[in-house]
Amino acid sequence: MSAMTDPQPAAPAESPAPPDGGRRRVIAMSLWVLAFVVGWFAIGLPTDPLYAFFWIWAGTIAWNSARPWRSHLRFARDWVPVVLLLVAYNLSRGFAYHDGTVPHAYELILADRLMFGWATGGEVPTVWLQQHLYRPDVRWYDVLVSWVYFSHFVAALAAAAVLWVRSRSRWAAFMRRWFFLCASGLITYFLYPAAPPWWAAQNGLLDEVARISTRGWREFGMHGAGNLLNAGQLASNPVAAMPSLHTAFALFVVLFFLRGVRRRWWPLLLAYPLAMTFTLVYSGEHYVIDVLVGWAYVGMAFLVVGLAERWWARRKARRTPTEPPTTRTAPADPPTVPATR
Repeated sequence: MSAMTDPQPAAPAESPAPPDGGRRRVIAMSLWVLAFVVGWFAIGLPTDPLYAFFWIWAGTIAWNSARPWRSHLRFARDWVPVVLLLVAYNLSRGFAYHDGTVPHAYELILADRLMFGWATGGEVPTVWLQQHLYRPDVRWYDVLVSWVYFSHFVAALAAAAVLWVRSRSRWAAFMRRWFFLCASGLITYFLYPAAPPWWAAQNGLLDEVARISTRGWREFGMHGAGNLLNAGQLASNPVAAMPSLHTAFALFVVLFFLRGVRRRWWPLLLAYPLAMTFTLVYSGEHYVIDVLVGWAYVGMAFLVVGLAERWWARRKARRTPTEPPTTRTAPADPPTVPATR
């Protein structure tokens, strides 16, 4: 799978855009936004990898509508392995849970109580937050929570699409780290199946916890807006709490771009994984310990893949033959011929 191995050389520059490229881009992007809103209300938000890829690909086509079709087909070619791996990842998560699975829950509850019980009256943060913030009617912060929760399904893919358009080598580096993170999380789900707070509450291990990550759509009367997201929740793996890949993805995307952003913007970028952490804990999806382990997995992904890349670069350098330096000598003076008269 060449798209996931070594960074490829940059693609040759495309032909320059026609003079009306700016107006053409505005029209194309306007049509894309209109189609996205119609699809949002008719079908739901793009939380499925195939559905999300369709909208991302369509967005790149609209943004670069002046480019020839071979450029757009190149995007699809590079992303087919990515989408197939994401689909396989989503399907394989379900195999980590079956009727005989006894998920871990007590130690997660104990960890959160040990860390935060002094400030929450002995409750885990999820229970404490819902006791203070959750109301039967939808509040403004419930709307924000639903949007932040949804961003998990598109933020990493959208960032990768931007990277592909701007620098294919950085896109490859992004993908290597991202799939290492996904694989690490999936292996953990099999080795250590862990239940989220809403599952623990349903089974009598915690006080009442509502699963409220998608309730914010009702504020705008968009009952169908989260259909795919709600269906995905029902079909999701209920023992995939440890680690929290939702917050891991959020931190991963921010850290990947952090060094290329001016320091004054760092607090704004870092607010995103913190907002995702609040969303997941408040909505009953994860414990704080799940979030902390997810962050540790992000650090492991950058460290391990970075070391592997440097090892591979050194290995390629050793295998590349080097030609011995050649010394150039000045050409000999032509023999003198005696003059004849």
